[in-house]
Amino acid sequence: MIVKTILAAKGGEVVSIEPTADLIAAAKLLTKHRIGVLVVNDAGGRLIGILSERDITRVLAENASAVLHLSVAEAMTRNVSTCDVSDSIGSVLKRMTKGQFRHMPVLENDRLVGLVSIGDIGKCHMGILLDHARDLDECIDQISLMKL
Repeated sequence: MIVKTILAAKGGEVVSIEPTADLIAAAKLLTKHRIGVLVVNDAGGRLIGILSERDITRVLAENASAVLHLSVAEAMTRNVSTCDVSDSIGSVLKRMTKGQFRHMPVLENDRLVGLVSIGDIGKCHMGILLDHARDLDECIDQISLMKL
């Protein structure tokens, strides 16, 4: 299965913020949308970073009360791992696990088209497992009927 499958199910909406916004605005967006990460785009709409709850917590620990007036650019992760819509879900999961992060922007032809989380991948895997279990149950039922 590929990343495009997940985006087809969940949609490609991505909540983004400008690098000049402050962390108060970022925290409000995270809360409003009940999400854990914001994509940071430059004025041309190009992905330049990602700001997670973990980033905000890190700068809070480092800068105490001054943190709320820092800009998003000062707190965001700049070296963003991305994936392509055609990447396998397994390869994305391995990269998330190795890098110890939970969100990955999805690109198609170098353009941001969505965001996948480790929760999205888990949900997808659970669906596959449930489909397999149902298929096995049907096979067992058919074998049982053959014995009659």
